[in-house]
Amino acid sequence: MNEKIKIGVVGCGEFSINFIRLFLKHPLVESVCVADNIPEKAKNFGEMFNVSYYDSFEKMLEADINAVAIFTPRHTHGPFVIKALQCGKNVYSAVPMASEITHCQEIVELVKKTGLVYMMGETCIYYPCSIFCKQKYESGEMGNFVYGEAQYHHDISHFSEHHRNDLKAIGVPPFFYPTHSLSMVLSATGSYATKVTAFGYNDVEDDPVFKKGVNIWDNTISNAFSLMRLANGGVIRINECRRIGAKAPSSYISAFYGTKGGYQFSNAQHIFNVSDCVNPIAMTENSDLPDFKQRVANHEWQWDSYAPIQDHRRLPKEYESLENGHMASHKFLIDDFCRAAYNHTLPTVNAWVAARYTIPGLVAFESVKRDGQPLDIPDCGEPPIE
Repeated sequence: MNEKIKIGVVGCGEFSINFIRLFLKHPLVESVCVADNIPEKAKNFGEMFNVSYYDSFEKMLEADINAVAIFTPRHTHGPFVIKALQCGKNVYSAVPMASEITHCQEIVELVKKTGLVYMMGETCIYYPCSIFCKQKYESGEMGNFVYGEAQYHHDISHFSEHHRNDLKAIGVPPFFYPTHSLSMVLSATGSYATKVTAFGYNDVEDDPVFKKGVNIWDNTISNAFSLMRLANGGVIRINECRRIGAKAPSSYISAFYGTKGGYQFSNAQHIFNVSDCVNPIAMTENSDLPDFKQRVANHEWQWDSYAPIQDHRRLPKEYESLENGHMASHKFLIDDFCRAAYNHTLPTVNAWVAARYTIPGLVAFESVKRDGQPLDIPDCGEPPIE
């Protein structure tokens, strides 16, 4: 008999709030508890959601839980995931999978050995542009894949004040957080990256963010750009930029070309005559507003509103009144993890897929440090056939 999910959420920050609400409302979840190494944060969240709380990850692992959701700072995920798997817990982790290749590989091996469920919470595979390109490519309308472009342009000025003040972590190398851009094109092609060459922009601004002796990586690169060869013979261009002077849209496929057809994106316009299919419904409904372009440029409808191509009918009815997020992807993420953990099946972004969305970025940063030297990308292989 399948066991309902008893999940512990580690990381009581602003990002985890909506996900805790989604876990609490999911019909396959029996209980939720929270943990943070800052006792006041753990207590505040415990009281906010009326759940048990712990002042350390280790204490939470000893509680009556069978799953863990990790929302700690992005560069800390690997060790938390490994510890949770070693303790016999299914794991949902915010992106990225890890900041070291060896940690990604160890996570894959642990999942393979234990049979536990691991899912990386990558939002962008649920983005309308990614869903559309995947559908068109798999239908054969695109022909053989030739070239694609994707980017995550997130200027640090639009990070929260809390993150901007954490100078040790805010200067993380951009390619240590590659999954938004990589996942969109890789999920659409069904392929993976085998080789990369990359260059970076050495930051020259006055603030102490991307500076040696400040962040824990001594990283000076604020923007990074790569070309990657895929196993299917195609090529993709991936940008990861944090000093880019733009707010939105931050993550998107800008081009996707096959031998028979192509997709292009420019803000709210999608060339393939599909704008109403791929744009959020609320955006289309408000297209006659005099300040429509300004609102689109400032992310107005790209958080909670579904696009017609996103099949939200499959989501639990308990989710109907809850806030969504990131191009209406949050509910899909938590539903997919809960179903996989409950049914003991492979989730959408399982360990093998997560490694293919993460490792190429880590290798790309090594290429940046070597002035664009082409490097091979290690692959963890295919997930087992269920």
